[in-house]
Amino acid sequence: MAEKKTANSAAAHKKHAAASVKAVVITLSTSRAKDKDPAPDKSGDIIQELLEKQGHVVVARRLLPDGKPRLRAAVRKLANDKNVNLIITTGGTGLSPTDVTIEAVRDLLEKELPGFNALFTQLSYAQVKSAAILSRAIAGSINGKILFCLPGSSRACELAMKSIILPELGHIFHMLWGK
Repeated sequence: MAEKKTANSAAAHKKHAAASVKAVVITLSTSRAKDKDPAPDKSGDIIQELLEKQGHVVVARRLLPDGKPRLRAAVRKLANDKNVNLIITTGGTGLSPTDVTIEAVRDLLEKELPGFNALFTQLSYAQVKSAAILSRAIAGSINGKILFCLPGSSRACELAMKSIILPELGHIFHMLWGK
């Protein structure tokens, strides 16, 4: 019985949640940021397209080189911006020495959503098998906003957006804002 009540509660929260949020998409790529004519940002494009298809507004896109100080500064600034509700990063979540997205943002989060990475890893297994352990996605709240950090792979971004983020976004904001 408790399981049914929880499911009904989640459905009710989604029904009464904000229809549209304002998002910023940050792509982390040292090579693209240094290039005067960077390659297309396929992952950022997918994130933006899927958000807009659901009626959300992407108020800005950023391209930053990998690195803790710039990303931390950008996230802090966005966390204090009244015109932003959602921050999604793509890139910098792997194991290479320059992949520092998680380390840059983890201690900025007020509340981490560990279930996001657990579910994302589980769903990723179907696509990339055991290589799913090499990605370190993270999500959480910061100053009334939600932050999702996704891998740089466009397939991974599409999977996270379609399977987890978009279906739960309204519910997340209902819980966060109490509306």
